Formats: sequence, structure tokens, C-alpha cells
Amino acid sequence: MVIYGLPIVATLIAWWFSTGAILYLDGLPRATFRWSLAGATLAVLAAFWGLAATAGDTSVAGAYLAVFCALVVWGWNELAFLLGYVAGTTREPCPPGLRGFARFGAATRAILHHELALLVSLAIIAVLTADGANLFGLATFALLFAMRLSTKLNIYLGVPNTTVEFLPEHLAYLKSYFRQRPMNLLFPLSVTAATLLSAWLVHSVVRAGDPFAITGFVLLATFAVLGLVEHWFLVLPLPVAELWAWGLRSRDEAAHADPALAPARVAAPLPSAPGLATPRAVPPPTLVA
Repeated sequence: MVIYGLPIVATLIAWWFSTGAILYLDGLPRATFRWSLAGATLAVLAAFWGLAATAGDTSVAGAYLAVFCALVVWGWNELAFLLGYVAGTTREPCPPGLRGFARFGAATRAILHHELALLVSLAIIAVLTADGANLFGLATFALLFAMRLSTKLNIYLGVPNTTVEFLPEHLAYLKSYFRQRPMNLLFPLSVTAATLLSAWLVHSVVRAGDPFAITGFVLLATFAVLGLVEHWFLVLPLPVAELWAWGLRSRDEAAHADPALAPARVAAPLPSAPGLATPRAVPPPTLVA
């Protein structure tokens, strides 16, 4: 059972810790941002090297290293975005009255550089692992990218829990591109696709015939299930923010040091369906979805 249980536990710890660490760094004073990104950049360079080094490694250790190196690359992209270094060509609120494709285009420009950075990272990982038998790192990054894209589209189209109060103040303009609605037409399709993908990966675990494949598919399946759970976080009023209370502590410390720097704890009103309540406390955006 260790070969099945250990990857699950390792993934849960990595998901919880990496999300909290990014939130903590993002809540520190702005003067620390360059040092946080510099440290993360050194880590991502080591991760790229690790992905190349494990491309032909079909051991259990190789599966772990490839997957968690991909997670480091993902974390760099998330940190660079939340710190405000890699966002988009537009850093202004959505112009009033925009609808349809014009609004979608404005929202895309607001996060365009982040999306391009993710695509470039995916391409680099694909090149580094192209000739190897260990593709679990590539699969992990692709899975995270697909889950996050689905989450972003659902938040753009409208869900009850938009997580806007966890955006840092320097990205507060992004709130204007979100909608709060009881549901949107994409959400059932997203949840269905995530469920089917999770089930297929679990089935792949059952069919895997060696420890390397079992470990890799358990890691992938766990990330997929976490992505599915995070989709449900968008619509269910669960008090899961306490999971990362330690990561949000840096914002509280900044508020005590200088009340003017305190991040907004209550979300600003969002474009919403008639009669929909004001946003409530919801979980922070995490690494998986």
C-alpha cells in the first residue's frame, strides 16, 4: 500500500505547502518581491535541469523528481503573476459597459503575459523531455495548465465564489473582470471533464504494471482530483481558507506594521446576476486550479 499511499500524501503536502508559501511571499512588503522572485528563479532553473536529467529515468525516484520539478516550474509562474511581474498588457480595470468579445479581449489582455509564460514553460518542458521515457513531468504541467485555464474561464463567466479577496492590492484591477453568478454553462462541462480525467488516471493506476508507472499515475491522479475539488470550491460555501491561514499571516503582519498596506479582506462588489448576495469568504486561488 505504500506505493499507492505515499504519492498521495506527498502530493497533498506539496499542494498545501506550495500554495501557502506563495501566499506568504505575496503578502510580504513590496521591497521583498524582487528577492522572492530571484530565489524562485534559481529554483526554476534547477527544476528545468531536473526535468532534463530525469527524462530517461524510469525509477520511482525519477517519477517523483519529474513531477515535483514540474510543480516548481508551475510555482514560479504563479509567484511571478501574483507578485505582479508577469501579468498582462493591460493593468487597468475593465472599462464600463464592455460586453461579449470586447470584454473577453480586455480580460485576456489583462493576463496575457502570464498565459504566454505558462505556454513557454510547457514548451520548454516538452523540449527537455522529448526523447525520454519519463513524461510525468510534462503531463503534470499540462494537467495543471488545463485545470487552471478551466478555473479562470469559470471565474470569468461567473461563479458564487470568485476568490477576489485573495488577490493582492497591485492586482485588484482584475476583480472587475470577474462575475458572480450562481452558475454558468461551462461549469458542469468542466466538472464532468475533470471527473472523467480523474477516473481515467485512477484506472491507469490500476492498469500500471511497474512501480514507476504506478507512482507516476498516482501522482497525476491526485493532482487531477485536487483540481476537481478546487472547481467545487468555486460553488460550495466551504470554510477552506483556514487551510492556508499560516500563508495569509504575512498580510496580517503587514497590516499591523502599516494599516495603509493592509490588503482588502472583503471583496468589492462584482458584476452579478440580479438578487445575488455579496461575495463571501472563499478559499484562495491555489496551485492546481
